[in-house]
Amino acid sequence: MKRIINTILVIATLSSAAFTLNSCQDALDIKQAGELQEQDLYTSVANLNEVLNGSVYAQLDPIDEIYFTAVFTDEVKPGSGSGGQEYSLHRHFLDPSSAVITGGTVGTVASDGIWMNNYKVINRVNRLLEGAKKITPVSIEEKNTYNAILAQARAIRAYCYVQLEAYFSSDMKNPNALGVILLKDVPSTEAQLPRAKNQDVYDFINADLDYARDILGSSTNPRRYQVDKNFVNAVAARFNLYRGEFALAKKNAELVISGSGLSLTNATPMTGTNTQVLVTEPDGSVFQSGPFNESPADKWNIAFYGGIDEKTGNGIVGGSFNPYRRMWADTDNGEAIFTLNRLPLGAGAAIGGKWNTNQSNLGGSPMWFWGRNLYNIFKNTPGDIRKYAYVDPSSKPNANYASASAGTTRNDGLVIDKYPGKLSASTRNDVKVFRLSEMYFIIAEAEVAAGNLTAAHDKIQKVREARNYLGTATTPTYSSTQEAYADVLKERRVELALEGHRFIDLKRLAVLANVSMDRNPTDDIIPVKNLPNGDYRYTLPIPIKETSANPNVLQNDKY
Repeated sequence: MKRIINTILVIATLSSAAFTLNSCQDALDIKQAGELQEQDLYTSVANLNEVLNGSVYAQLDPIDEIYFTAVFTDEVKPGSGSGGQEYSLHRHFLDPSSAVITGGTVGTVASDGIWMNNYKVINRVNRLLEGAKKITPVSIEEKNTYNAILAQARAIRAYCYVQLEAYFSSDMKNPNALGVILLKDVPSTEAQLPRAKNQDVYDFINADLDYARDILGSSTNPRRYQVDKNFVNAVAARFNLYRGEFALAKKNAELVISGSGLSLTNATPMTGTNTQVLVTEPDGSVFQSGPFNESPADKWNIAFYGGIDEKTGNGIVGGSFNPYRRMWADTDNGEAIFTLNRLPLGAGAAIGGKWNTNQSNLGGSPMWFWGRNLYNIFKNTPGDIRKYAYVDPSSKPNANYASASAGTTRNDGLVIDKYPGKLSASTRNDVKVFRLSEMYFIIAEAEVAAGNLTAAHDKIQKVREARNYLGTATTPTYSSTQEAYADVLKERRVELALEGHRFIDLKRLAVLANVSMDRNPTDDIIPVKNLPNGDYRYTLPIPIKETSANPNVLQNDKY
């Protein structure tokens, strides 16, 4: 039997449906006991669906992008439980062997890296599509299922190429700039493909999206764990925004908003059964800090965060009365368009474990805290629900953080609680890949690009109103495109924090907005640095494992 493999980074990996490949040809010709062969795998539509769910969906995971973005930009700072992991990445040391790009140990767990993981998914999709050619559906129902499987796979492949382009192409707005390696099918062992031009990759992405859009339906009953037309339109909206096709970006974002049946998740109610009214601090702030049982609003904290009173054992286990908090605790769908399901025991890394070793409180050995300037936006915006939904009440902010001596910033305990975990799995949460708020931001940015500043203002205002439990929100009137871009970038920074957007947003918008990376001087235990706008490190290096094995792959500049 002819075996088709790829020997560089884009390797044959099929999770529960894996081929056993060895360098020795004799070993390749021996069928081991229990080994699943290619001819056994693609025999029916049911098997094809198992490969989609157990191999493609199971590998799909932007957690490396999320972690890299947070550590490399201004979203986090070293926490009290940090052992020094990724300090070099936090200080912008980046090269083609960096683990978060090429694979290795990231934080405390093994990682495929941004490049490798996306190409693994692409490779699995290509193998699924190749295997599907051997299957002939026997009924109309099977034919519909068969087509839907192929459509989902191709939409996921398009998403992975958008991710790769965003990180590894120096300029997505230039169709002639170098993009990434374009794998249209399963390449042979000898294949040493060069990087394609952006336009060639874009044509392939659009072909996949068009194919999927024609087959998949929209679901007005949220089914966040499965690719549908809303996912396709969301990918198209983000993709076209990144490459500067603003009219198409706006069109696709509007299709998601009108076709998904979703609405922006509200910040209210702020009180629930058996909860106390918020206590106002002397400075007028209603933000609470301190352990549950020492805070004057301990009962409110328990009900809002879904915690348990350590003294009485009472509480709302795994729940909350607040819709926005419930979305992040995976109790409700909320405004999630597409989410990667992370069961307490199952595939996928624990995203909460990237920030907190054990659990999302001060006693859970936090490896990373919120960056101080980002936290200040949460804290100082009146009525902002995100100051509660994103920050654990056990946090111990240092009121004198600005005058703290060097090396003590880890005592400014700003505990990340955006991913609080599930019942019996404290660090495991679903990974929100697309949410409705991003679609509003995409439209706002497209309106700015078109000079429609009032329309842009109104979209940002809608998100701020949804996130404000006081029922009011303030968005200044934009007097220039620069001011408008700056405000869009600010709201994206707050709302989409720790969702993998900030690095790409700074790369795309910082110059237009006349802002830059915004770390607080106390965000490290040594003098902090911000990456200058336009720095070459806003484009990631091609992994050394790829360039050393494939002489046809050109490295990005200055690496």
